[in-house]
Amino acid sequence: MERIMEGARCLPLLLLIALGVQSVFVEPPEPVTSLRSMAEAQTRLPCRYQVQTGEKVVQVTWYKELPGGSKEQIITAHFKDGHTEFGRYSGRVRFEGGSPTENSALLILSTEESDEGTYTCHISTFPNGNFERHITLVVWIVPISTLEPIVLVEGQSFSLAASCRAVGRPPPLLSWDTDLPGKSTNRTNVGGSVSSYYSLHPLRNMNGKKLDCLVWHPSLEQPRRIPNHLEVHYPPDAAISASTDDWFKGLEKAELSCRSGGNPKPHNITWTWKGGALPDGTSVIGERLVFGRALRLNDSGVYECVVRNTVGVGQTEYMLTVTESSQRTSPLDNQLLIIIGAAAGALVMVLIVVVLLVNRYHRHRTKKLQKELSEKTEEINTFSRQASFRRLNSVSTDPRVPTEDYSMLRVDSRMKNSEMSLERPNYKGSQSTLGGKWTPGGGVEVDELGRPVVWGDGRESLRGAEMDGEKEERRRRVESYLKNSNMSLDSGLPSSLVPLKAQQEEGVGSREPDQGHQADLPPPEEEWAPTPSAAEEQDNDDTDSSSYQISEALTNHFYYSNGVLRPKPHSNAILLHPRGQII
Repeated sequence: MERIMEGARCLPLLLLIALGVQSVFVEPPEPVTSLRSMAEAQTRLPCRYQVQTGEKVVQVTWYKELPGGSKEQIITAHFKDGHTEFGRYSGRVRFEGGSPTENSALLILSTEESDEGTYTCHISTFPNGNFERHITLVVWIVPISTLEPIVLVEGQSFSLAASCRAVGRPPPLLSWDTDLPGKSTNRTNVGGSVSSYYSLHPLRNMNGKKLDCLVWHPSLEQPRRIPNHLEVHYPPDAAISASTDDWFKGLEKAELSCRSGGNPKPHNITWTWKGGALPDGTSVIGERLVFGRALRLNDSGVYECVVRNTVGVGQTEYMLTVTESSQRTSPLDNQLLIIIGAAAGALVMVLIVVVLLVNRYHRHRTKKLQKELSEKTEEINTFSRQASFRRLNSVSTDPRVPTEDYSMLRVDSRMKNSEMSLERPNYKGSQSTLGGKWTPGGGVEVDELGRPVVWGDGRESLRGAEMDGEKEERRRRVESYLKNSNMSLDSGLPSSLVPLKAQQEEGVGSREPDQGHQADLPPPEEEWAPTPSAAEEQDNDDTDSSSYQISEALTNHFYYSNGVLRPKPHSNAILLHPRGQII
């Protein structure tokens, strides 16, 4: 009773000691760990204990837990007695390190499917007791796969073309990689094996096409491919090909060839001639019928080729016609045709080049003509503008001088600076100052407004030195004309060109000239020369006749008023404004 009471007092102390002592495992850190390994590969089960101060590992033992709850001892190691392997694991397992008490990891050299299960690493220490780690091992089996091809024959019904089978852990998946139209069926068998079947309708164009099986498994980084090509047998399809199309008498080395695409390859080829046996001098070499001599006319006929394989028979015919001579053109003719074609091609190229050059030349010339036309047009426009400026400048636009006064000043200035003469000069080179300048054709030179031009004499040296007598005579005649015709030297316009004072204020029409206010009419703008000179030297009689005519015209059509020669009113008269406008 006393011992029981003493044990009861020591129990709390033992519990405190057990709680204070903790195991230290370097690997695996967790009490329970799961691992995965592959069959036929080496598997490592980790176990390493870190001893404390004053602690020592006495023994290490590995166990495998059995389905009934019992344990199977695999290997053990004592710090003095060494290690020992047990049962079926002998020779298949060992410790990873040379000192099992320091590194207790277990190596399974060749893992088997039966090695899958839960393993326990048991560590016995002094004085702290025993410690354990539990490791669950899963063993995968790399799939083993096979493919069985099936030979098909053209014309069969829907049939199995290939079957693929694989065994692994966990069970693998199977699929097909092909472009063939068909159907696949998968099946899982007892023991973890799977199978896949591919069926289709066989045709000859399917022969040799890809029909690969793909195996998928977690142990594989990518699917495993089992290559396969579909094989379809079909009868041969014979066809004859000739060495030439020109069969003529005397042709050497002529031959016919019989080709077939059957599967399997034809094993028997037979040549026949419908005219009887094959002509003499011919021989069969493989698939060829060879004429060992020159062709004859009697070699013509129908030749037949018969091809056989394991599936069926194929045959075809060829009509051979031998002619007296070759139907082909000679090499010389061919060369001539080539030369003609080359010449024609060269001529076409030359024509193209010529057309391009001519087109280019015409484009260049057109551009040049357009440029010249543009320059001429610009030049004409420039001349037209200059002429317009001259016409505008010919008429005074100064607002400070009235138009009528300006015209009167022009006439007066010209009359003061020149001496009037109504007769043609008697000396060579003289010109009339009142009658205007006579042109060589007998007409009078006029200005841009149609009025006779008044010219200054400019030959004062001749009049002063050589013609004093004639000058005096001319002055007397002028005075006589003025007395007879009331002509004023202040006027230089003819009767038809001297306007009345018809310019009115804006918005008022023209009116008849007033005899009492004749002096208010504006003077003409240009001088007038009534008598033309036909030549520079004429007789005095012609001069008198012209002067008389001028005097009569002045008397009949003009009147003199306030020093200005004015035209007499007339119903058909045309009056010109000093600026050249008709009023």
